Amino acid sequence: MKRKIIVIGSVVILLIVALFGASNFMLEYSLRPGADVPFSRESAWKGMFADYPDMESWRDSLMNIGALHDTTIVREDGVQLHAYYVSANQPTTKTAVVVHGYTDCAIRMFHIGRMYSRDLGYNILLPDLYYHGDSQGKAIQMGWKDRLDVMRWMKIAAEIFNTKSMVVHGISMGAATTMMVSGEEQPDYVKAFVDDCGYTSVWDEFKGELKNQFGLPSFPLLYTASWLCKVRFGWGFQEASALNQVKKCKHPMLFIHGDSDDYVPTAMVYPLYEAATCPKELWLTEGVAHALSYRSYPKEYTEKVRNFLKPYMK
Repeated sequence: MKRKIIVIGSVVILLIVALFGASNFMLEYSLRPGADVPFSRESAWKGMFADYPDMESWRDSLMNIGALHDTTIVREDGVQLHAYYVSANQPTTKTAVVVHGYTDCAIRMFHIGRMYSRDLGYNILLPDLYYHGDSQGKAIQMGWKDRLDVMRWMKIAAEIFNTKSMVVHGISMGAATTMMVSGEEQPDYVKAFVDDCGYTSVWDEFKGELKNQFGLPSFPLLYTASWLCKVRFGWGFQEASALNQVKKCKHPMLFIHGDSDDYVPTAMVYPLYEAATCPKELWLTEGVAHALSYRSYPKEYTEKVRNFLKPYMK
């Protein structure tokens, strides 16, 4: 009997150790990818030009006239965050803050920055989120703590450009970040938000990826990984909910999602749209996979954003 108890106890201990090992692996895999790979601006620009070849001449023109600026802020915990900003060709008090996605960087959002700058005539600021690009950090925050950093950048952008009207526009994780921002109290200059293929919550997104990539159920791994994330990084998967934040949004929001998105499933946009009680519009882009709506329909995308924002961005 005693031996049986010892065997059972040993098995339980091994299972617990294995579970926590797997949970730690999940955090490293999902929140600290490329931890030992230094960021390269050159590689990021090459990727941007590969997708949008006409971006190179526009980027070069900005650099030639000294219009492309870097700026940094330091958080209370000493972490330095980086952003780019560009003033509009003609003086304006309209500003767009453009937020990139998972494992991406501000440079990879300059196609949207160009849309606002060249086509819509806005000032633009594009931050590198925590642990991305030229910003420091320990791990990806999946939008949740990023919402507070983006609000810091919104304030900086308002000061740089003397902003009277601001839109925050995000894609993928940047869209989830944007929706998470939208549920907070906003300064008077914030007028609208654009969510392009954001997820409902970190829990829902990771649950789907566990099933799709590894064929695993959410219990027990997702629960222990969320707890470990809380211990290591100060936030848990369930609290990181764009859906709950959208319910509190008081400002107009444009929802964009590809109808063939299987990374952040198209089905996620419907509860987000339904939860929003603010002025809103939904645009499903036909035949479009994840985060490719602008690339697939650049003219339509620009006009959709222009027309949605026109009543609010004075």
